[in-house]
Order: sequence, then structure tokens, then C-alpha cells
Amino acid sequence: MSKLWQKTTNVNELVESFTVGRDREFDQQMAAFDVLGSLAHTQMLQSIGLMSKEDLQLVQGELKSIYKEIQENNFEIEAGVEDVHSQVEMLLTKRIGDAGKKIHSGRSRNDQVLVDLKLFFRHELQQVVEEVQHLFTLLTELSEKHKAVLLPGYTHLQVAMPSSFGLWFGAYAESLVDDLELILAAYKITNKNPLGSAAGYGSSFPLNRTLTTQLLGFDNLNYNVVYAQMGRGKTERIIAQALSAVAATLAKMAMDQCLYLSQNFAFVSYPENLTTGSSIMPHKKNPDVWEIMRGKCNRLQALPNDVAMMTTNLPSGYHREMQLLKELLFPAFAELKSCLHMAHFMLQHVEVKTNILDDPRYAYLFSVEEVNRQVLEGVPFRDAYKKVGLAIEQGNFNPDKTVNHTHEGSIGNLGTEHITQAMHTVLQNFKFDKVAVAIEQLVK
Repeated sequence: MSKLWQKTTNVNELVESFTVGRDREFDQQMAAFDVLGSLAHTQMLQSIGLMSKEDLQLVQGELKSIYKEIQENNFEIEAGVEDVHSQVEMLLTKRIGDAGKKIHSGRSRNDQVLVDLKLFFRHELQQVVEEVQHLFTLLTELSEKHKAVLLPGYTHLQVAMPSSFGLWFGAYAESLVDDLELILAAYKITNKNPLGSAAGYGSSFPLNRTLTTQLLGFDNLNYNVVYAQMGRGKTERIIAQALSAVAATLAKMAMDQCLYLSQNFAFVSYPENLTTGSSIMPHKKNPDVWEIMRGKCNRLQALPNDVAMMTTNLPSGYHREMQLLKELLFPAFAELKSCLHMAHFMLQHVEVKTNILDDPRYAYLFSVEEVNRQVLEGVPFRDAYKKVGLAIEQGNFNPDKTVNHTHEGSIGNLGTEHITQAMHTVLQNFKFDKVAVAIEQLVK
């Protein structure tokens, strides 16, 4: 197997197979980002005199060709090549000669992997944000559309007080705003440049780390070279926490939808082609999409613990098990994006029942409304509470089903515009445009 570090001794095949594992599979997903890192690094090398202008021109031209091949799905890590870094350097050397051998000066595979991961995570987090924003927009639209449609609210799974579909959809929209705050924190920690930390102890070359930071569109750099390496594992743990927060919101939403679709609730329905049937019960409409989503998102909520257990009690410096974090994080991004996409797809087709509270079983929902009505008429609260409670015990409770909630965030005053503004404020802080401009300049 072709390796950047190999000298004369061949590694035992069993050892090699065990230690490489699935790394090449996940490296394929980082290929474009590896090229971006090398484009920035080689520009910096030329700026400090470690690469001639002629060599830089050759290297940059071929790196951009490889980048285009990756974008067109014409790139693969060949059998016998250890990783994406070896593949790119091998292609360069094969195509342009000795100039391709110069791209590794001033860096280690450690910081090369780190910058690839940071760029990959940054890209994936942006895609998660875009999916969240897409779902958020739909939820706010549904909240406004169905704001006058009442449904029961529950505590302890017992009928409690009147709620509405406006509140239900809006609750999950606002939950996504808070989830995005965590994604933003993860994005800020991710969006720092580790390139130039080498193996974790810097370099005797006069590297210009500020230049590569600017070229790659990072907000800042990881200054301390030891911390840059220590950040591997920590970055993944923080990202895992952020992804698990979104997953928790989706899992709760999925559970609600499973309940609401059941015959005992029957609050919502979906077209038959979005549900599945039973092999023996012809009446069944099973919420399989929401059930699978609930399972996937519950599994994603275990992600922070998986990452923590992988990195617990490791001393500073690089350790090979860090490689295994790819197996946890890379599929997690794909799973979460898929769940966000499917939640949006399903809710586009949801039908809400408009006369739920006509059912007599929900009469007691209005007990608090009646207590409050009497208090507004001058009856002390505790007396009103006892009076309504006695009427319920004696079976004489005949409620007025008018709901008059006007305070901020209630049935009659959802505050959708404020929730939307909160989302807009969070989104502005990501500064995706800055990154897009930097990458466009790098590859043009």
C-alpha cells in the first residue's frame, strides 16, 4: 500500500487491514477538502520562498484539475493507496513530476487531516443549517395556517388544557431556533484553522498561518499548535452535541405524529401513499416514516456519548483511535439531513382535523378556562377552583368552549414574527457568504 510515511519496511498485512479499517471509505468524502487545503498551503509555501512561482503554477493547475474531477465524481482512492492525502500527492507527482513532491513541506499528515476534517465539518454543518431553515419555514407557515384549529393539550398524557395546531407547529419551529444556536457554537469552533500545527508542535519553517486562514475562509486560527491537535475529538464532541439537539427535536415531533395519527387520537391524517398497511389488518395506516425517524434520531442522541467514550482520558497529542471518529460523525450528518428532509416532506402533506374538541371526552379541557372566567368576574381563585371541581365531581360541568388567550406566545398571540426574527438573527451569524467567496477565489 502506498504511504506518505513508508521507508523500507512493509507493515504486516493483518496489522494494516485492522488499523486502516474503513478510513479510505470516509476519506473519499474528504477529497475535495484535501485539495482545498493543498491549494491554500502551496500558495503559502510560495509566499515564504519554499516553492518557486513555476512550481506553484504547475501544482495549482493540477490541483484544480483534480478538484474538478472530484466534483464530477471521477476521483477515487485507488486500491493499494493508503488515504486521500497519498492519492492526491501521488496523482500530482505522476502528472507534473517533482513539483508534486513539494506540497507536504511545513505540514504533517496530522494537521492535513485536521484541516480536511474542519472543512468537511463546516460544509456539512452548513447543509444541516439549510435543512433546518427549510423545515423551520414550513413549520411557521403551518402554524399560521392552522392557528385557529384547537386540539387537546396534555400533561402526564392526561387531557389538560386547550392547545392549537398553531401552538404545536410553532413550538417545534422555536425549538429549532435554539437547536441552531448550538449548531452555531459548533460551527464557530469548527471554523478555525489548524493548518501549520504540523504534528502538533509547529514547524521550524516560517509558516504564514494567517494567510492560509484567509485563503480557506476560516474565521480565525487555532493559535496554540498543541491545542490544534487537542481540538481533534473536542470539535467532534461539540458537533455531536449540536446534532443530537436537532435530533431530539425531531424525535419528539415524530412521537407526537405517531400518537396523533393513531385511531385513539385521530388528530391528523396523511395520504395513503405516505403510510403503510398491515399484511392482515386492512384498516391500518402505519406511520412508518415517523417511526423510522424516531428511531434514527434516538440513535443520534447517543452520538455525544459515543464520541466522549472514544476520547475519554486520552493525553495530549495525536492518537490513532481519532480515526474512528469519522465512522461516528460522517454517517450522522447523512442521517440527520435525511430525517430533516423527510420531516419536511411529510408535513407538506399533513391534514389536520378541525373539530377535535367537539368530542365530549375533551370537555374537561375547559375547566381552567371556567375557573379563570369566574376569577375575572371577581370570585377568588381558590373559591372558583373548588366550585368548578365540585361541578366536575357531580357531573354538572357544562363548559363554555370559548378560548380567549391573548398574552405573548399563547393560542391567540403566537408570536410567529418574533420566532422568525430570532431564527433570522441566528442565521446571520453563520456568514456562509464569506466562506463561499474564499473557496471560489481558491479554485477559480
